[in-house]
Amino acid sequence: MPDFLAELFKLAPGALELGLINALVVLALFLSYTMLNVCDLSTDGCFTLGAAVGAMVALSGHPFLSIIAAMAAGMLSGLVVSFLQTKMGINSLLAGIIVNTGLYSVNILIMKNSSLVNLNKTETVFTLLKEKLKGTFLEGSYRIIIASVFVILVILFLSFFLRTRLGLAIRATGNNPAMVKASSINPAFTTIVGLCVANAFTALSGCLLAQNQKSANIDIGNGMVTVALASLLIGNVFLGKGKVTRRAIGAVLGAVVFRFVYAVALRFNMPASMLKLVSAVIVILAIFIPYAASQSSQVKRRMELKGGRKDA
Repeated sequence: MPDFLAELFKLAPGALELGLINALVVLALFLSYTMLNVCDLSTDGCFTLGAAVGAMVALSGHPFLSIIAAMAAGMLSGLVVSFLQTKMGINSLLAGIIVNTGLYSVNILIMKNSSLVNLNKTETVFTLLKEKLKGTFLEGSYRIIIASVFVILVILFLSFFLRTRLGLAIRATGNNPAMVKASSINPAFTTIVGLCVANAFTALSGCLLAQNQKSANIDIGNGMVTVALASLLIGNVFLGKGKVTRRAIGAVLGAVVFRFVYAVALRFNMPASMLKLVSAVIVILAIFIPYAASQSSQVKRRMELKGGRKDA
């Protein structure tokens, strides 16, 4: 048992690091899926887009500019997805699939017709902070620090933005589009803004992951929508109710928990081919557990009502 706990302790820093980076995608889904009620299936391609743009700009010697460029590219991707939905009458799921498919070719072009960009000899935001912290007790935590800073900034942004008039309009669009139209709010505009902001966060996550692992490849975003959805659902189990800030923190917690489970599966020699199945099972459990709990409470309530009637 002590050996097992020691192994889990060793996995914690890596799981926390990747969990925080992936949490940015989860927060993007929190905005688009939870608040706006749009299931954007372009997440995989947009994540890769952020990684590709970020890697190429960093390769040219501009690590900080790469973050801005990646987010701008993500916003453009969100604009295309939302345009297909709101202006061309294409179903949201199909629009996401179309953009995701097209982004594969776009990402290859950005990476100069290569499937891999190597950043081993390139300065990144991670290497810059590592140099700054050299010789201090925080030197070994530079990756977690950078990921944490971006996650905190995004949570603060969402907490503020979703309380503004535009943010409230976005939330209202997700809850009741008919009411939004009746209130003279353009739901097409709120959808466009919501998806642009969400995809900017997705691309930011891809950019940070590419700089963290010193490379970007064309498959870096594969399965990201499943991972993010599973993390979001896990977060809902922990902190799924309450104010926006609380729910956003829950989404981040879900991302870290998911990555920890993933890391445990890898550590105990689970075949790589089975990891996608692990993701699928986690999604199923994350959906089923709250459903089973609600069903159980309903049955219990019915039994109590029946018992009350008999006593009467």
